[in-house]
Amino acid sequence: MGMKKDTLLLNSGRKPEDHHGIVNPPVYHASTIIRASVEAYEKAENTPFDGVYYGLHGTPTTFAFEEAVASLEDGYRAVATCSGLAAIAGALLAFLKAGDRLLMVDAAYSPTRRLCDGLLAGFGIETTYYDPLIGDGIADLLRKETAAVFVESPGSLTFEVQDVAAIAKAAHDAGATVIMDNTWSAGLYFAPFDHGVDVSIQAATKYIGGHSDLILGAITATEETFARVKRTCVSLGYHAAPDDCYLGLRGLRTLSTRLARHQETGLHLARWLARRPEVDRILHPALPGCPGHEVWKRDFTGACGLFGLVLKDYSSEAVAAMLDGMKVLAIGESWGGYESLILPTKPARNRTAVPWSATAPTLRIHAGLEDPEDLIDDLEKGLARLNGAA
Repeated sequence: MGMKKDTLLLNSGRKPEDHHGIVNPPVYHASTIIRASVEAYEKAENTPFDGVYYGLHGTPTTFAFEEAVASLEDGYRAVATCSGLAAIAGALLAFLKAGDRLLMVDAAYSPTRRLCDGLLAGFGIETTYYDPLIGDGIADLLRKETAAVFVESPGSLTFEVQDVAAIAKAAHDAGATVIMDNTWSAGLYFAPFDHGVDVSIQAATKYIGGHSDLILGAITATEETFARVKRTCVSLGYHAAPDDCYLGLRGLRTLSTRLARHQETGLHLARWLARRPEVDRILHPALPGCPGHEVWKRDFTGACGLFGLVLKDYSSEAVAAMLDGMKVLAIGESWGGYESLILPTKPARNRTAVPWSATAPTLRIHAGLEDPEDLIDDLEKGLARLNGAA
């Protein structure tokens, strides 16, 4: 019987016997690798993706992190990159060329949209955005030029849960590669390769890092797609710093324990907010009413601490009054760290296939590791300021 996920997270990529019994793999800084002979040099040239070849390709620290991420997502091998966005770009460029067409979910992370509408368009790659809830209906959008389909579930800001398996089947039937941004689940609560995904991406900056102090990305691939992804990332010079890989590896060791607390607090806050008269609706995949909730129940094994909400029709000044006075929840980009965050969002400006219909203000909350009652007290006082300003 294989190891359970929690045990794998503690042991993958960790070989004390190779490092004098040291529990954690040390940080290797390297560029040049010296060979003992011409034969050894030529052998390394012929297998550049196996073992230590050149610093850009990775060091033992990098490989330890990549092995642990691949174990987390049940993939073949992983590639560490310098950021989550680099992971997205590297994965897309591995499978797209001039004249190709990409189907991109309309609820994608906004930097992903900018990449598609800017750099990829400049390369002659066409992007068509699709309804996140399209399911197997995506078959109607697939053409012979469609080389890749990109899914992000739940969606960024609006949290729609996609039927990844149905989309993947239709995409594969048409010969397209399926690429997923799996950051929300942290790779722990959704198994991408069990649902037909070919390449899974994470911004390891978020929950894998867990402490808001590194920028790191990871691409996990199948055996069929790995070499193509690795070759593209090396060609682009996407090098993940060994110090960041070390921090990412350290974060992975406590990922399961931290994520359980994020989930518990996030649900506690979401349910409390759902009862407030100031709130129109909650956007939390684990709660009824969120688009795709039934798919979440079928496909996911848990939820992280990130969710959204739609307020009643308050002015932007009233929302600013609410957020400006927060003492525990901080106004900040990103998420996945130990601290709680709250942010006003504008989903409408990032939607083209399916317009965002809500005109009332929307917020995104990341539930951190603080005491939930302190967070509720902070929110309660914030809502009082919201009403006072209104």
